[in-house]
Amino acid sequence: MSTFGVSLKKLVDDSYDIEIGFSLESHLVKDLKAGLVGNIKKFAIITDSHVEKLYAEKIVSLLEYAGFTVNTFVFPAGEKSKTRETKAFIEDEMIKKEYRRDCCIIAVGGGVVTDLAGFIAGTYGRGVPFINYATSLLAAADASVGGKTAVDTPIATNLIGLFNQPKKVYIDIATWQTLPKRELSSGMAETIKHACMADKDFFHYLKEHMADILAAEKTACEHIAEKNCQIKYHVVEKDERESGLREILNLGHTVGRAIETVSDYRLLHGEAVSIGLVAEVHLAERLGYATDEDIREVTSLLASAGLPVEIPEYIDREILVKKLYTDKKVKDGKLRFVVQRGIGEIVEFSSGVYATQIAEDVIRDIIEEL
Repeated sequence: MSTFGVSLKKLVDDSYDIEIGFSLESHLVKDLKAGLVGNIKKFAIITDSHVEKLYAEKIVSLLEYAGFTVNTFVFPAGEKSKTRETKAFIEDEMIKKEYRRDCCIIAVGGGVVTDLAGFIAGTYGRGVPFINYATSLLAAADASVGGKTAVDTPIATNLIGLFNQPKKVYIDIATWQTLPKRELSSGMAETIKHACMADKDFFHYLKEHMADILAAEKTACEHIAEKNCQIKYHVVEKDERESGLREILNLGHTVGRAIETVSDYRLLHGEAVSIGLVAEVHLAERLGYATDEDIREVTSLLASAGLPVEIPEYIDREILVKKLYTDKKVKDGKLRFVVQRGIGEIVEFSSGVYATQIAEDVIRDIIEEL
C-alpha cells in the first residue's frame, strides 16, 4: 500500500475594482478593450426579461460595435427564476452557441441576475471569468459585491451555490431612476441593514436623506452606494468565505429569508429582510443588547423607506418557525442568530463568534407579536 501526498498550496489574488457612477456602459467596453479579462473576445450577456431592453441591448450593441462576439441569454424576471432549472437552461443555450472556456459572462441586472450568472460562471467549463453590471439598488448594496452566488430551492433560498469573485463590478446609479418605487424601497433594506450593523452615523444620514434617496437624487445615491461598498468590504476582506465575521451580513436574514420563501416570493427580498430586521432588533432587546428606542428607530426608518415592518396575515406563523431551520447558520439542529448591539454595532459573543443559539420558543414569541 502506498500513500501519495498532493501539495496544492497556492496564493490566489481575487481582488477587483468596483466602479460607481452614471451610465457606465462605455466604461465597460473600454475596460474590455484594454484587457480587463485578457484576450477574450466572446461574451455571454446574462440578463432578465425586464432588464434586457432597458440596458442589456445597449451593452450588446456597444460590444458588437467594438468587434466582440456577443449573445444574450434571457430568463423571466423575478426571484422564482433563480433556480437550478434556469441555470441548466442557460448553460444548455450557451453550449448550443458554442461557448467554451474562452468566454466571459457579463451579468446585467439586479440581484437575481448577478447571483445566477456568477454561479454559472463558477461552474461553466469548470470556471470562466464574469463581470457584474448592477442595475438595481439591491444588487448595488448586496448581491453584486462579495462573491456569493447561488440559486434557490423549494425548501430555502441560496442553499446551493459557491463563492466566486467577479473581475469587476459596475454600479450604474443612472439605472435606479427607472426602478419601480417598490424595487427601490426593497433595495433600501440591505442598506439599512449595513447601517444597523456597522455605522450609526450612516443610519442617521439615511433618516435625514430618505426622501432624496427614494427620488434617486444623485448626491445621496452616490453616497449610499459608496457606503454600502465600504461597509460590506470591511467585512468581506477579513472573511471572504463566511467562517466567522461575515455572518454579521446576515443580520435580518434568518427570519427574512424564511419569510421570503413562505410568502412564495409575493414579498421581494428586501421587503422580507425588512421584516427580519424588525424581528431581530426585538430579539436584541429581549437579550439586553437593544432598547425600546432602538426598536422604534429601526422600525421607523424601515417604514420611511416604504418597507413592511409586520409579518403579513397570509403567512402561517408555525410554518414560518419551521422554515427558520433551513437557514445556513443552523448548527446541530439549533437556531443561531446574529444580534445587533444598539444601532451601528454587532455583538461578538466570543472571539470570532458573531451568532448565538436562540431557543425556538423565544423567536416564536417574537414572530407571533409581529
